[in-house]
Amino acid sequence: MNKSLIIKKLLLVCFSIFFTGCASTTLPPLKTVDRVDLERYMGPWYVIAAIPTFLETEAYNAVEEYTLLPDGTIDTVFTFNKGSFDGPLKRYNPRGFVVDTVNNSTWGMQFVWPFKAEFLITYLTPDYSQTIIGRNKRDYFWIMARTPAIPEDDYQRLLKMLESQGYDLSKVRKVPHLAK
Repeated sequence: MNKSLIIKKLLLVCFSIFFTGCASTTLPPLKTVDRVDLERYMGPWYVIAAIPTFLETEAYNAVEEYTLLPDGTIDTVFTFNKGSFDGPLKRYNPRGFVVDTVNNSTWGMQFVWPFKAEFLITYLTPDYSQTIIGRNKRDYFWIMARTPAIPEDDYQRLLKMLESQGYDLSKVRKVPHLAK
């Protein structure tokens, strides 16, 4: 794939993430978690379910991995197989920026300079095994875990939490993972 086509695709991703749902909403801002220990949060997270961006609608084995860099930014590697478990491997490498350094739960995620997508850590278990990333527009969310599956009771509880925050659960896609 040539460089020009890659840049065009990345710009399309950015515009869809940043400019969808620009209309004002009557929903209150999402509440983020009180505190995130960035070092504990780093590492791989399996995407369990999401209201996906257009890139993720056919994702299998989706994993997002975070690495805290010396300058305080977060190297992010998002990988998945497109269309099936043995589909082509896709890889995206946005950069995370901690916006609220008091509690570390509000980030900006940059796919293409200078745009940063809102990235709110709205739920995190005390043992850092499950998390939810949301956006105030309620256009996207990601339920993630340190393992490729979570108990069904946990999954249903997290969906109810998201629904109570104003998310449309008819748009949710559960991400298939091969058992490991």
